Amino acid sequence: MSNQPASTPAAPASPDATTSEGLRRSLRSRHLTMIAIGGAIGTGLFVASGATISQAGPGGALVAYGTVGIMVWLIMQSLGEMAAYLPVAGSFGEYGTRFVSPSFGFAIGWNYWFNWAI
Repeated sequence: MSNQPASTPAAPASPDATTSEGLRRSLRSRHLTMIAIGGAIGTGLFVASGATISQAGPGGALVAYGTVGIMVWLIMQSLGEMAAYLPVAGSFGEYGTRFVSPSFGFAIGWNYWFNWAI
């Protein structure tokens, strides 16, 4: 055990604080959003696009990705509306249980687990 005093946590720096090296903290919300989108898309989009383009062509790939993107956007909008209207403790399977049936919510929960387990 050392005799060093316990350090107190530092106060959070302001967003525009300048360090001693002259660097500034200047990431804005849009920068963080783009970093998150880049992490979510990743290189898998570019690696998997080759097979899609070879089968459907460049126009077909754009139509396919656009169609699926719109469907995902609509689903996420619906889920966001349900979460804002009825916040519940639990995952989105709770909405399936409440609005459809308990067996549907059970199936959604297991499908979600299976998705992340694989």
